[in-house]
Amino acid sequence: MVKDCGIVVPTLGQRPEFIGQCLASIREAGECFVVVVRPATASSIDSALEAFVDLIVDDPQTGLARAINEGMSRMPPSVKFVNWIGDDDRLTPDSLSATRQALLGSPTASFVYGACRYIDSENQQVWMNHSGRFASPLMLCGPQLIPQPGALFRKSDFDLVGGLNTSLKWAFDLDLFLKLRKRGRPVFLRVVLSEFRWHEGSLSVGSRRGSVTEASLVRQSHLWTPVSRLSILWEPLLRQMIFFAGARVSRKIEKR
Repeated sequence: MVKDCGIVVPTLGQRPEFIGQCLASIREAGECFVVVVRPATASSIDSALEAFVDLIVDDPQTGLARAINEGMSRMPPSVKFVNWIGDDDRLTPDSLSATRQALLGSPTASFVYGACRYIDSENQQVWMNHSGRFASPLMLCGPQLIPQPGALFRKSDFDLVGGLNTSLKWAFDLDLFLKLRKRGRPVFLRVVLSEFRWHEGSLSVGSRRGSVTEASLVRQSHLWTPVSRLSILWEPLLRQMIFFAGARVSRKIEKR
């Protein structure tokens, strides 16, 4: 069967207890070509990945965004729809089939997204991001509420916007969605498509302050210039609100 969906899984090979769950969930989500990007020094994990993975490539080790771009560049020509997922996150059963069908049914859609379940290290739910259609326009003036792990977008659009911005360390997903949004209307599905694992080892959780600050700069860079200049009136407060919302989720997990 020709696979027209592709998923990139960047990993350092340091979380074997999670990556197995991640890869198994991708296979249950739908037919796709799976590329794992890992450091050459982590090649010892390759044998454990073979049952789930179509291709394993070396990480350039110049940042996460570049690692994902490398994985995307290695997709076969048959792949039309793509995304990436962290090695500790999971897709829900048949979610990839659902997002693929949504894109096939909406030729002008730039990407598809849905709800996301936040889980802890023990796979217990701690919060649900129901997201919604409002999440797309909110990106320019509020928090990034589009759950990236369960989204799906066109490979052609990803290439046309230049892939992920490798100068960004955390907010490259927000930057990508803002670029894709200019290319077409996003589609929201009222189903849980993914599970994001909230723990201190997660890049966006462990580096919360840096992530929030970088996202603020990305938002401002996509605003119309006069509005961007005015954004200094609300961005400092918005950054604090987003930071404390994340801290609240972390405290909730610590009390479990």
